[in-house]
Amino acid sequence: MAGYTPGETTVHTSVTDIGRVTRALRKTSRPVVLVPTMGALHEGHLELVRAAKSLPRAVVVVSIFVNPLQFGDDADLDTYPRTLEADVEKLRGVGVELVFAPSVREMYPNGFRTTVSAGPLSGELEGASRPGHFDGALTVCLKLFNVTNCSDAVFGEKDYQQLVLMQQLVTDLNLPIQLHSVPVIREKDGLAMSSRNVRLDSTARQAAVALSAALTLGAHCGDRGPGAVLSGARSVLEAVPEVEVDYLELRDGRLAPLPENFGEGEARLLVAARVGEVRLLDNVGVILGDLQARQEKEIAQAALQAAGLDAELTDEEMAELRRLRDEVRRVRGRRDSTE
Repeated sequence: MAGYTPGETTVHTSVTDIGRVTRALRKTSRPVVLVPTMGALHEGHLELVRAAKSLPRAVVVVSIFVNPLQFGDDADLDTYPRTLEADVEKLRGVGVELVFAPSVREMYPNGFRTTVSAGPLSGELEGASRPGHFDGALTVCLKLFNVTNCSDAVFGEKDYQQLVLMQQLVTDLNLPIQLHSVPVIREKDGLAMSSRNVRLDSTARQAAVALSAALTLGAHCGDRGPGAVLSGARSVLEAVPEVEVDYLELRDGRLAPLPENFGEGEARLLVAARVGEVRLLDNVGVILGDLQARQEKEIAQAALQAAGLDAELTDEEMAELRRLRDEVRRVRGRRDSTE
């Protein structure tokens, strides 16, 4: 097949060429899995590639495109690292067969006439500091989905808000694409991997570790409620004056604000901060509420269902079960001590 050689890395710069190749591959019933990037690849990106390659019979396409629509600041766009040759070598090393590296003119031949509106969430968190950023990210990814004819796409959880909005895009526009997420990839000291990390000097690099440390402490406070999560994380950040916090927020799993009476469940703790001249993002999943109590209830509920009783256990019934459990432990303890 022209433009595709199994086991070799082929770089395409034309929308027409990559489309022709991927359409032909889809006709052979092979999934085409897209990993969208802006280049300056690091180990975090390569983990996304490995996740894509793990899908059965996958042909992986990695796009490398610095998207102007995502940048509100022209200076930031101009200084964004562009390392195409080194990026291709890294992708060749992990067995990527197709790379799509178009020019701006190739991706936007008619300028920025038609764009995607990412909705209300795009103006919160990251969007509050970067107006239009998510409109640009969703616009280019929608184009990449169409251009590469992908059946699947892989995103990292480090840009968690982007991941949520990408799923919104796929759901709301009925796109025939399955999204896959990969947990945050971290350096040995906990710092989330990012292309921007290379811009940290030694002092800023040491201070930046406070972001992941704050999230870790906050996550461990989940059994004490949302307030404890935020205060624990904030205490770590406030102890490092080099870290200028933009936001530290606890949201639900889809990034909606937590209701005041939120009891237990999954949440997401997110932070953005400037360390020196570099703006960094990080996030972590948080389990709010008493995890052990929840697991005990799930086990008891499963036992009742196995016995043919489907009614939901009440709090009073769970308290009685725990009392009986503790009584059994006391009886066993007395018996063991007399043997």
